[in-house]
Amino acid sequence: MAAAATLVSSAGGILAMLNESDPALKLHALSNLNAFVDRFWPEISYSVPIIQSLYEDEKFEQRQLAAFLLSKVFYYLGKLNDSLSYALGAGPLFDVSQDSDFVRTVLAKAIDEYVSLRTKAAVIDSRLEAIVEGMLDKCIADGKYKQAIGVAIECRRLDKLEDAVLCCANFESIIKYCTDISHSFVNPREYRHEVLRVIVKIYQQLPSPDYLSICHCLMFLDDSEGITKILEKLLQSGDVDDALLAFQIAFDIVENENQAFHLKVLNQLSTPMLQPEQSGNIRRVYAKIRQILSGEISMHLSMHFLSARNKSDLLIIKKMQQSVDMRCYSCHSAIIYSNAIMHAGTTVYTFLTENMDLLSRARGWAQFNATAGLGVILRGHQQKKLDSVMAPYIKLSVPGPFSKGGTLFGLGLMQLNREYIKKILHETLRNTASEKKLHFFFSKWLQVIKYGACLGLGLAALGTADNDVFEDMKNLSYGGVAVLGGAAAISMGLVMVGTATEKAKEMLAYAHEIQHEDIIRGLAFGVALTVYGREEEADSLIEQMTRDQDLCLRYGGIYAIALAYRGTSNSRAIRKLLHFAVSDVSDDVRRTAVIALGFVLYSDAQQTPRMVSLLSKSYDPHVRYGAALAVGISCAGSGLSEAISLLEPLTSDAVDFVRQGALIAMAMVMLQISEASDSRVGAFRRKLEKIIGDKHEETMSMMGAVIASGIIDAGGRNVTIKLMSKTKCDRMTAVIGLAVFSQYWFWHPFLYFMSLAFSTTAFIGLNYNMKLPKFEFLSHATPSLFEYPKPTSVPITTPPIQLPTAILSTSLRARARARARVNPGNNESEMADSMQVDSSAEKKSDPEPSFEILDNPARVVPTQEKYIKFLEDSRYVPVKSAASGIVILKDLRKEET
Repeated sequence: MAAAATLVSSAGGILAMLNESDPALKLHALSNLNAFVDRFWPEISYSVPIIQSLYEDEKFEQRQLAAFLLSKVFYYLGKLNDSLSYALGAGPLFDVSQDSDFVRTVLAKAIDEYVSLRTKAAVIDSRLEAIVEGMLDKCIADGKYKQAIGVAIECRRLDKLEDAVLCCANFESIIKYCTDISHSFVNPREYRHEVLRVIVKIYQQLPSPDYLSICHCLMFLDDSEGITKILEKLLQSGDVDDALLAFQIAFDIVENENQAFHLKVLNQLSTPMLQPEQSGNIRRVYAKIRQILSGEISMHLSMHFLSARNKSDLLIIKKMQQSVDMRCYSCHSAIIYSNAIMHAGTTVYTFLTENMDLLSRARGWAQFNATAGLGVILRGHQQKKLDSVMAPYIKLSVPGPFSKGGTLFGLGLMQLNREYIKKILHETLRNTASEKKLHFFFSKWLQVIKYGACLGLGLAALGTADNDVFEDMKNLSYGGVAVLGGAAAISMGLVMVGTATEKAKEMLAYAHEIQHEDIIRGLAFGVALTVYGREEEADSLIEQMTRDQDLCLRYGGIYAIALAYRGTSNSRAIRKLLHFAVSDVSDDVRRTAVIALGFVLYSDAQQTPRMVSLLSKSYDPHVRYGAALAVGISCAGSGLSEAISLLEPLTSDAVDFVRQGALIAMAMVMLQISEASDSRVGAFRRKLEKIIGDKHEETMSMMGAVIASGIIDAGGRNVTIKLMSKTKCDRMTAVIGLAVFSQYWFWHPFLYFMSLAFSTTAFIGLNYNMKLPKFEFLSHATPSLFEYPKPTSVPITTPPIQLPTAILSTSLRARARARARVNPGNNESEMADSMQVDSSAEKKSDPEPSFEILDNPARVVPTQEKYIKFLEDSRYVPVKSAASGIVILKDLRKEET
């Protein structure tokens, strides 16, 4: 207490000196106040005007000390702007190396101010710049490279970013960290591209550049020319290892499913000028890489894997057919959709051939759906294969436009972005459109054919920006026919996806003129497709659409936010969507705003259930439906526990369409998740079976259960839904496929677009000759954790079996005692033996192994990837470490020889 009183009196005396007129006393007081400021700042704050006057006096010797004292006082008062201002005047007295709350807080404020000024391109105080630079230099000197990188990126000091990366000894780790945070946290898009260009520059400065990582960065930058130069350099070197690396880069490009991009790379590959002795081998290598970039090899390998490893359970479909009232159009169509999704890419169309009588009685759009579904089942096959399979169905069914229209749509689904398919569909569309005016009945038939041709052509020309196709689609959309016009408008968006073309404004202008709701909605959604991935560049268009009085255009504006900011977790986009989710007057807009959250957040799937948890409990069923589908889209194939917990109560919601959405979303989340890893998977499968078998279940929820049964076993139980590739690039086709799929609310055939998001869950290793060598690798987990679901068993009716009569233990004891009285020689052991029940001892099963040896190619589900290990003594070594997908293998024996 005495010491404290002494300190208080000392501080009081020092404060009194500030009021003295003698400058020497003031200087002495100021020097000593610094020792007391942390404990007596409330008292010192009363003398702030005096200290400020000392700081403002240019003749005063200790102005920096006065500024430092003021900075501390204002820090304690919570006035951080003033604290920072005086810290700048404190000069070297404000030491950034000190580890105190005061220094850390003022530094954080300094960084915020610096970032704000750098963003606005405003003039920056040199003192502020010196503080930030000093902190960055200290981080680098202390070996805190990640902290330095984060601050440098936030402060837009790319020179310091480069210094931090080059100074780090563990280069690979730090550059990966740098790349990851640039994808996850750096906004806007243009600045993110600047950061990636710096990373590419750093890679290129290394003695042996990592071309694989450089090309991954160039993919984000959409720099096809840069990748082409690297590929040509690797291919022309004549080295086998360089050729293998080029092949792997090409497969990674194709995996991103940005058709326009990899076709650019393909077209930019030039024919090399070589010496005669070199030309043969290098030309063969060029031929291989062209084949890879065309997508033919990837599609061929995926198709054969799905066909060979098909584990789909036809009994599930047959049970659906027996349980569902086939007179109900929606449920009948749902079985067709479910069968197509369940067998996507497997080539198994047994259900259709075995039920030809049933399908031959289908009329109208049911016939269209069944034929189009074959395109999903046969995805990746050649055109002649589709013709040979569809011909008997079209022959047996009622000949007409619905079969023809479904065939054309199926062609687009089967051969996505193929030039020869595009030509066929374009010619068909033009020939049909050029038909002279017919009787009204035949005119409606032609509209159905055009409808199928439009959707198929939109898929075949996806992202090509083909102006001829766009103009033909525009003529159909502007024709005023509701269903056809809506499909043509969506296809216009598919052709121009991600181009941010000026034609979007033309589409928007026409949407204000026409009265058909289907066409307006199609045009609005088509406009949203054109700004895919454009982020801030799309803001003006988004603002225009979301402020429109027409609910269909606001609906399109919401999808524009979803697609422009897909996978970015952009806070501004999220705030906008949440605002519309709770405030818009239209159910369609509110529902769509919540669904759009799933597209914006899919790169950070764990955030989505937390973001929509309150919305899932909304009084509005449309909002609850949107929350379910947002979780399904964002967390697809993850088996995320929080996502399942959120969806479980919604599968028993009081409103039928909410139950439908929740069942479909739950199936998406549980894709490729086994019952051994989460027991709720088995419970969900049993719930689907119960709903389908309940004759009193409402149509919409039964339809949802039927479709969910197909989704959870999609692709013969060998595919999942992936919106991002292994290189963290967006799979454009997958994102667009789910965006169009979510339109099934208005038109059920859009359900087939989900198949575009399917990714084969396989490890496929290829050698230099594009063959599948014998190659083993390890899955360091119990096999049951990732096994296929058990096939459905057929109930067997057997006659009753006569079981032995049960004998109570008390009866056995009584009999034993009676025998003992008759024959006293019986001992207790005999009596005990007589009480034993005759039973065969069960054999103890062998313990399950803790690992599994897999052969190339092998099924590897996403949750299994972290357990995959490559054997050290293996003949083949992957060019890059990857647990799934198509991986190029290096043959070590050839290397040795």
